[in-house]
Amino acid sequence: MADPKGFLTVQRELPKRRPVDVRIKSWREVYEDFGRDRLEKQASRCMDCGIPFCHQGCPLGNLIPEWNDLVYKRDWQAAIERLHATNNFPEFTGRLCPAPCESACVLGINQDPVTIKRVEVEIIDRAWAEGWVRPLPPPVKTGKKVAVVGSGPAGLAAAQQLTRAGHEVCVYERADRIGGLLRYGIPEFKMEKRHLDRRIAQMRAEGTDFKTSVNVGVDITADELRAQYDAVLLAGGATAWRDLPVPGRELKGIYQAMEYLPLANKVQEGDMEESPVTAKGKHVVVIGGGDTGADCIGTAIRQGARSITQLEIMPQPPATRPDHQPWPTYPMLFKMESAHEELADMCGDRLYAVSTQEFLGDEDGNVRALRLVEVEGPQAGFKPVPGTEREIPAELVTLAMGFLGPQREGLLEQLGVELDQRGNVVRDADYATCVDGVFVAGDMGRGQSLIVWAIAEGRSAAHGVDKYLSGDTVLPYPIPPTARPIA
Repeated sequence: MADPKGFLTVQRELPKRRPVDVRIKSWREVYEDFGRDRLEKQASRCMDCGIPFCHQGCPLGNLIPEWNDLVYKRDWQAAIERLHATNNFPEFTGRLCPAPCESACVLGINQDPVTIKRVEVEIIDRAWAEGWVRPLPPPVKTGKKVAVVGSGPAGLAAAQQLTRAGHEVCVYERADRIGGLLRYGIPEFKMEKRHLDRRIAQMRAEGTDFKTSVNVGVDITADELRAQYDAVLLAGGATAWRDLPVPGRELKGIYQAMEYLPLANKVQEGDMEESPVTAKGKHVVVIGGGDTGADCIGTAIRQGARSITQLEIMPQPPATRPDHQPWPTYPMLFKMESAHEELADMCGDRLYAVSTQEFLGDEDGNVRALRLVEVEGPQAGFKPVPGTEREIPAELVTLAMGFLGPQREGLLEQLGVELDQRGNVVRDADYATCVDGVFVAGDMGRGQSLIVWAIAEGRSAAHGVDKYLSGDTVLPYPIPPTARPIA
């Protein structure tokens, strides 16, 4: 363990966010640097709890007490080795994961939990800075070829594991750059793309091949793909977005979040000077109260929105853990993300327990307003509350209401894989589908989930693919596809 009295003498501390009026003028990540000495003190709060529930809270099974102890002892190089033992991309999870491990921290029963996520990201950032992260090409090649369809976190994790196992791996991506949602779904202010680019460079050096702008199922058929490769891993994500079929949906100015966010990222990539869909000078409404909704808020603010209102059909979550979500489960709490802090600074609104009734347009067919109504909670079936209807200005609307599963047209139909009642691809304990040699990992098989689950499933699916190709495997034992976290 770290300091036996650390949790008694050191208070939880996180890095500060840069001032709102400063950070919204750029697309850089929002947090200030956190001193190494302060970070080591935070690691000292990790206690000898006997049963580290943080392991169970983390889908990757990260060895959290071990690398906390190593950071406290200032053995940072050993710490990154322990961190990489279970997580291929800690710089992604350390920035983007909601940290169910911290909700499961034993210290969190009656105190603030250990700052696990911050320790994680500081370990990997220092490892990159010190040159400790190097390519790990396989010493022996197997002669087997694997196609990975999709370059999000699940596909990248699986590809790296399989390449290191000695297989010839090619990752197919239908977008023009590698990264999936990491590239075009996550705004720059949450994760600068340099973190993604250097991982891709590492993977190329290890031997992984990448093909962009290839829509598998269209540009290359499923039969052609299977004829070229000994195994195929599906990691295309849950891309079928949830729509809002209310009157006026056809008006111009209403976009899915994943139509809006990628354009802003393309501006940051240098592809264009300004997004063709911009919030500049407009009244913006974001429908959906989750992380994607927050991403839309932060993006609209940096584009110069005139006003922003976020709508959520669910009631406002509590500020503290409710009784029906006891430790060590992951509680649904009211969050103040950096984008919400920026929204409050501009006097924007976050409206809960409201439902959109209609979009209203102008004479040119552009959306100009949104009619909403307050609703009772889910137990009442979101029944409208009479007399609460009202209009709010809306010149740009983004729909951030989640996803309904993978796209069925094209590749999945051509393969003939079995789908479950939710439309996700069915797989067995080795992540194999009903089609011989075809496997699935991440949101395409699990449904919309967290980045930490995507990486965990990619690693686990690689175990199954390697066993299928080689008869045995030394890759980490997989998490059962039916596993559910205590989160």
